[in-house]
Amino acid sequence: MKILITTDWYIPVVNGVVTSVVNLTKGLTEMGHEVRILTLSGSLYSYKKGQAVYIGSIGVGKIYPDARMRMALAHRYIYELIQWHPDIIHSQCEFSTFFLARKIAKASHAPIIHTYHTVYEDYTHYFSPNVYFGKAVAALFSRKVLGKTEAVIVPSEKIRTMLLTYGITKPITTIPSGLDLNPFLKTFAKAELKKLRSQHGIKPDQKVLLYIGRLAEEKNIEELFQLLSRWQRQDFVLLLVGDGPHRRELAKTVQKMNIADRVIFTGMVPPGEIAKYYRLGDVFVSASQSETQGLTYIEAMVSELPVVAKADPCLKDIVRDCDNGFQYHSFYEFKDRIDQLLSDDALRQKLGQNAAVSVRERFSVGRFSQDVAALYGKLVNM
Repeated sequence: MKILITTDWYIPVVNGVVTSVVNLTKGLTEMGHEVRILTLSGSLYSYKKGQAVYIGSIGVGKIYPDARMRMALAHRYIYELIQWHPDIIHSQCEFSTFFLARKIAKASHAPIIHTYHTVYEDYTHYFSPNVYFGKAVAALFSRKVLGKTEAVIVPSEKIRTMLLTYGITKPITTIPSGLDLNPFLKTFAKAELKKLRSQHGIKPDQKVLLYIGRLAEEKNIEELFQLLSRWQRQDFVLLLVGDGPHRRELAKTVQKMNIADRVIFTGMVPPGEIAKYYRLGDVFVSASQSETQGLTYIEAMVSELPVVAKADPCLKDIVRDCDNGFQYHSFYEFKDRIDQLLSDDALRQKLGQNAAVSVRERFSVGRFSQDVAALYGKLVNM
């Protein structure tokens, strides 16, 4: 099949959407399909690079984090994609490139399938001062966009349920995004990890609670701070790996709560180094409830880290209590679970090994691309 994937974000941007698109493209290409990417440029300049066409755009991050808006018309590039005659168009974002996807679909008579990656109602603070109004706008917007597709993919049952409450009537298929798990299977020399610990001021006798991801308001990182501030245990640190629009506020909160000695900000880490940081952790922690699937949970688990996360529907059948981690509902549950894991090396190791086994095959790139390709085939042959 000829498959056109449209996305507002692509390489060199690093986020969950880009990770999903890169892995899907890799898997489909290895299966023998011909894949092209239509995305937005990081400047006003439009160009082609490899499989991808980049359309000129400007940043509009105040509307949505890292958002960009198409500015260039780029008729030549769009015409080339129409003349290529894609068999199917797979849209990954609901904004600028979605409108281009519709234009190409209409001209080439190709069906559009859309993956719904983002829980916009959890991002209302970016575009609405009123939460209830923001949620209503998110639902209306989603109905309008998805109503113009032939089918919808969601990465978890949590998102399927949400879209049904929005009144979405298009067929919805749950297909978890796959990950290239190989980098996270790698082990590192003790001396290398010791050097990295020292670089970030982690003492030899301290355990590490690890969070990896964007430092954004919707990630609810303040709750982790609140949990730490109520707890006098001093033999561990919270290592925050990543950066984002909320970092300055988080740094202020750490000072106000007098927990600066137990929280370490690493800042942005090169993608090629992330696997090493997972190996620094003893337990992966998160209080976010804005995830559609939670790719960092999967990366942590394949790195043999037990997860302690705030209970959320996206973690159903993924984080299983007492088997590969824990989901918590209160401070006391969080405290008890962390105490249990940090005090029992054998238990922590057992749950970490169980975590790796539970996600290796389920979230592989091969399985992901095969499931998506099967859905493409159904739509193309309708």
